[in-house]
Amino acid sequence: MNIRCETLTDYPVIAEVNTLAFGQENEAKLVEKICRSDRYIPELSLVAEVENVVVGHILFSYIDLVNEETLQILGLAPLAVHPQFQRQGIGSALIKAGLEIAEAKKEAIVIVLGHPQFYTRFGFQPAVVYEIESPFPVPEEFFMVKPLQSYQEIYQGKVVYPSTFDGV
Repeated sequence: MNIRCETLTDYPVIAEVNTLAFGQENEAKLVEKICRSDRYIPELSLVAEVENVVVGHILFSYIDLVNEETLQILGLAPLAVHPQFQRQGIGSALIKAGLEIAEAKKEAIVIVLGHPQFYTRFGFQPAVVYEIESPFPVPEEFFMVKPLQSYQEIYQGKVVYPSTFDGV
């Protein structure tokens, strides 16, 4: 397996992997919208290849954390692995690679809305532990945060997703 940054030629297969992984086009449309926005971070849009075929994709992009001031933080969404390649460690490898790049970029925290039993393996914890509020009415254990080395206690408040994410 090879993990690398996406290229323009990967876009159609990234859309296909997301559509197959989620059984709908919402996530593929979200990726497309984010990639065309000012929240897109090229080095944090990664693909996993098996025998030179893209079978997985992860995207971290900027979202806002609003309190007295608005801070840019990372949101992890979506993470997709082609159904034929799931449960083989590809998603885990994409998360680890993305978190390493985020650390190298001196990012402070990563937010994810996902399954606790999966994401806690990578150090994600319920966001309420860090006084970070979800913009959605979801059970606390599903809205999680991973503090990185640059984390400071000023990172508190309510997460606000950019309008780029609307309608998906």
